[in-house]
Amino acid sequence: MKNFKSKALTAVAAAALLAGAAQAENVVTVNAVQIFGTIDPAKINDYTEYMAGVNLYEALTTLDGSGAIQPLLAESWETSEDGLTWTFTLKDGATFQDGSPVEAKDVVWSVNRLLAINEGPAYLFDGVLDAGSVTEIDSRTVQFVLSKTYAPFLTTTPILFVLNSDLAMEHATDGDEWAQDYIANTSIGAGAFYLDSWERGARMTIKAYDGYHLGWDDDSIDEVRFVVTNEEATVKALAASGELSMSSDAQAQETYDSIGALDSYRIEEYPTATNFYFKLNNSRAPTDDVNIRRAIAYATDYETIREVILPGEPLTGPMPPIFEAAYPDDVEALVFDLDMARQFVEASSYAGQGPIDIEIMYVAGLAFEEEIGLLMKSTLDTIGFNTILKPEPWNRMTELAGDVTTTPAINQVFYGATYPSPDSYFYSQYHSLAVGSWTSMEWLQNPEVDAMIEAARETSDVDAQNAIYQDLQRRLVEDQVDVFVLTQRSQQAMHECLQNFTWVPMQSFEFNFHTMKWVCN
Repeated sequence: MKNFKSKALTAVAAAALLAGAAQAENVVTVNAVQIFGTIDPAKINDYTEYMAGVNLYEALTTLDGSGAIQPLLAESWETSEDGLTWTFTLKDGATFQDGSPVEAKDVVWSVNRLLAINEGPAYLFDGVLDAGSVTEIDSRTVQFVLSKTYAPFLTTTPILFVLNSDLAMEHATDGDEWAQDYIANTSIGAGAFYLDSWERGARMTIKAYDGYHLGWDDDSIDEVRFVVTNEEATVKALAASGELSMSSDAQAQETYDSIGALDSYRIEEYPTATNFYFKLNNSRAPTDDVNIRRAIAYATDYETIREVILPGEPLTGPMPPIFEAAYPDDVEALVFDLDMARQFVEASSYAGQGPIDIEIMYVAGLAFEEEIGLLMKSTLDTIGFNTILKPEPWNRMTELAGDVTTTPAINQVFYGATYPSPDSYFYSQYHSLAVGSWTSMEWLQNPEVDAMIEAARETSDVDAQNAIYQDLQRRLVEDQVDVFVLTQRSQQAMHECLQNFTWVPMQSFEFNFHTMKWVCN
């Protein structure tokens, strides 16, 4: 999911942070343009938060670069014929960062905590899991009994991060039975790295856990220093000094060109399954009118955005073709057509009332999103709109998304799969139970769409499920619930010494620093 929280770090502050880095062994410095809002596995829900989660914590499973589920804390699993009972056998020898063993009771406690707090990814399991659904069979065996068929269940297990329940309960209080205050400020997982320091909004440092169950070698990374900034000059200065190991994938094109020209750097380019949308509030004027939504879609200069401002591939609907069998190949991408856009404005219920006020919200400080906002204003204002640009810090955007009356008509948002299933694109964005989150700024609340999403979730017939997903995508495109701008083609500046970066089709799982190597002495 790319969702950018803006916070600037000056070059002076960055230099202070990095002082002495050359003396540390295999230390990498990573630029992020979004703050780490939380590291609590029961609350994380965006780009940087999952970047932290995948390094600090482990789940029963993970996935590889093809999207296939792989064992992690669980060495194996089996499911009942009806798909309702899942039994996982834990790997022997995996330990938490205090050296204590990972046991089935920790899995049970972690899932119960997620459901009780009811934040982060908890909504994915609404009606599927409850407090009694997960049980300890023995210390190495844990069983999940689902309340109903949930076809994507296995694909969601990589985000069911496991916490050290004994350590957590030592820090629980009468008013905080799930130790939220403690877990907000420290890592108590079995991940490859532990939290060493965290200056909120500016920097975070994680260090390698020596006892990590997958082991280390001489080229492994010992320490990761995250620098949070959207100042292009700071990122270029870090590269010029040789301190930058990896940039974010949200820099200006000029920054990539500048860093790529340096002898010690390369620019990694790779396709993704992350989409860039104009999320449209379907329940607030004027985008409650489908003709207005279609007008905005035709007034979008897709080619200029994709080729000049933000590299990407054409996107025909809510989901890119990464799940090929679930993708309808008969839906065509829209093209920029101001005459058509003007016709839809004239056919709307808002025609003839003077210029139509419409807000476009985007992340303050991100140059490319400002450019896209200005481009949209230049076209929308010629066809009957009074376009109001609304730059906001990411945390303010997520706050405004919590209420239908404060969610603007148009919102620039990245969203990618949070688990490797088509369900991730549809349930999280368009189901009525997802409203009130930045992922669901559409406020769609359509019973027919809900029924289609639920039908796909509840069928174990893969062909029937894929047919539902294809029809669902056609329906959402026909209703123009969003403007589907592009599928991101990512770029990141990488130091020549940093190797083994592999993109993974799940939010931020490519930033697993245990799998990367620092190959220079």
